[in-house]
Amino acid sequence: MNPYICGTDAEIREQLNVIGISSLDDLFHCIPQELKNAHFEDLPPAMGEYELTREIKHIAGKNRIKDGAVCFMGGGAYEHFIPAVVPALAERAEFVTSYTPYQPEASQGNLQTFFEFQSLICRLMEMDVANASMYDGATALAEGVIMAANVRKGRTRCLVAETVHPHWRDVLATYLKNLELRLETLKSEGGVIAPESLEKALDDATACVVVQSPNFFGCIEDMTALAQKTHEAGGYFIAAVDPISLGILAPPGQYGADVAVGEGQPLGLLPYFGGETLGIFTCKQEFLRKMPGRLVGLTKDTKGRKAFVLTLQTREQHIRREKATSNICTNHALNATRAAIYLSTLGPQGLKEVAETCMANTHYVRSRISEIKGYAIPHEAPCFKEFTVRVRRDNVENLISNMAQRGLIIGPSLGQFNPEWRDFFLISTTEVRAREEMDSLLCALKEEA
Repeated sequence: MNPYICGTDAEIREQLNVIGISSLDDLFHCIPQELKNAHFEDLPPAMGEYELTREIKHIAGKNRIKDGAVCFMGGGAYEHFIPAVVPALAERAEFVTSYTPYQPEASQGNLQTFFEFQSLICRLMEMDVANASMYDGATALAEGVIMAANVRKGRTRCLVAETVHPHWRDVLATYLKNLELRLETLKSEGGVIAPESLEKALDDATACVVVQSPNFFGCIEDMTALAQKTHEAGGYFIAAVDPISLGILAPPGQYGADVAVGEGQPLGLLPYFGGETLGIFTCKQEFLRKMPGRLVGLTKDTKGRKAFVLTLQTREQHIRREKATSNICTNHALNATRAAIYLSTLGPQGLKEVAETCMANTHYVRSRISEIKGYAIPHEAPCFKEFTVRVRRDNVENLISNMAQRGLIIGPSLGQFNPEWRDFFLISTTEVRAREEMDSLLCALKEEA
């Protein structure tokens, strides 16, 4: 049946007879009647297609970036330079229209793309194995925690640093809501997790510890010490990282992470309203048959030719059924393709230069803001491409709004995530920010103080 053509009355009656109900309304009997009859007063009157299109264009026209505003916003999605070759290749028809290969070996181009992506991510993270991508960093983290807990059977505690992105922690809490795994928060000191504090929190019921670095405050954690403390207690260490930071910071494999995840948006994807997303998932070899998603391998066919194959797909839609390691049904194929092209284009030296420029710009802005009366840098820990600012005034939101009127996008305000952070906001300074833009930001902050 054409998806744009409704079924006939006869077809609908036949379908209802098969499932044993008398009317379409019976399909929705579980919805309370008061909700079915609800009148939503805030909704505007219905519009025609032309009027609706015009209204949506009007709303979209309010975007400040469109008017030349400069973005210094942090919090998980970032503006990085994207080489022209990335969209030029990724937007070819064969990539844009690609989809989950349900007859995988017939999709050699798709499989090769995933294989190249996996290889590049393994090299970047210095981990043993990477899957063919996931939805976003938050779901990759949740899947990593579930996998670690499944392997560490009998252990029921998952310690998560409060410096992990609040949205990621919310997603993780949702995933674990009905599982026998207790989610406990590790309090930070000076914007980071102290190894001594972690050591006190660990016990023989701890399945895993989750730490993000650079963390939500922009601070760089002592991942080596935290991983060591976790392993001494018999738990698994799960690292969440910014892939761009690995141009200059130690990769997870070097400090012994058992699972390492990340958000791939900075790898050639646009920020939009929170980003096109891409979940990066890597782990040690011992987790190979427990990991979620797909794993693409390289072999030879019966004629000795190079062949890409779907080596592992322990998901519910295939033979694993109820024994599946995850219900992840697909991957962000096009975004993974963009990330692979981006990493291939930059190479190790290019990624290092991007990371160094991010850090240099951020340190310049951070040091100058600390000199402006009315602002303070609350955390002394080293940072990478974003940092936290404390403003000595009543309303951070007013400051953010006033700066937006000046064409400078800062934030977000951190009070929305934790009342203790109500005086904090984030600033991010990546490699795309020019010195005159940074100086304009500093001048505007000084005038607003």
